[in-house]
Amino acid sequence: MRLRILTYNIHKCIGGLDRRYRPERVRDVIAHYEPDVVLLQEVDSGARRSNRDHQIDLLGEELGLRHRAWFENHSLRSGGGYGNGVLSRFAIEDRQNIDITIGPFKRRSILHVRCRIPADGADDGGHTRTLHVYNGHLGLTGLARGVQLRRFLASEPLARLHQRTPVVFGGDFNDVWGTLGKSFLAPAGFRSTERPRPTFPAFAPLRALDAVYVRGDLELEVLYRSRLRLARAASDHLPLVADLRIVAAPDGPPVSSRP
Repeated sequence: MRLRILTYNIHKCIGGLDRRYRPERVRDVIAHYEPDVVLLQEVDSGARRSNRDHQIDLLGEELGLRHRAWFENHSLRSGGGYGNGVLSRFAIEDRQNIDITIGPFKRRSILHVRCRIPADGADDGGHTRTLHVYNGHLGLTGLARGVQLRRFLASEPLARLHQRTPVVFGGDFNDVWGTLGKSFLAPAGFRSTERPRPTFPAFAPLRALDAVYVRGDLELEVLYRSRLRLARAASDHLPLVADLRIVAAPDGPPVSSRP
């Protein structure tokens, strides 16, 4: 079965250049790619700057993605807050938030959901597999990011999952130097593309701050950033789109990834 994952720091649906609150722009960018699972960072809820909208529900309703999870990372003095969210075409069985906050710095977390995915590509009540999805927003310093990834790798249930269990880890890694995958995630069995995709700033992307990694019986077939003109205005990040394939049945023999 093939899956499309989209990860997107939506910047509270506020444009990176015009500073206008236009959630319809973010909605239209996401809709263009018809993803199965969407990983969102900087998602507002009840904030004055975003009309007090609960953005995970606003976007989920308009995109027709009825399975949702959201967790607040940061509260605002004027009311409301923002955090990470997941939208899914498939049922979300469980959700948890992994706190990776370091000392007195801004709260950071990784949102974990378990989705039930039709293994044969048809949602007909047949055989399904569990897909573990992790959506993170890491800190602004290299030292913090290293500590946060170590906490993630030691977290439950990730630390005890079988190496073949399908796992997706995406989000805003703030990976300014492009070293996190090689230093922390590859030794733990995670894979991505060799060449990073610059996503920030959206209007002229220079830094590959956002990423998608996979582990287990998943093949990352294609990873690309949005080239829509609308995406350059909708947020200060461009979304990344990842096309994945489940490469083996739970009780079947391993299947090698393509070179």
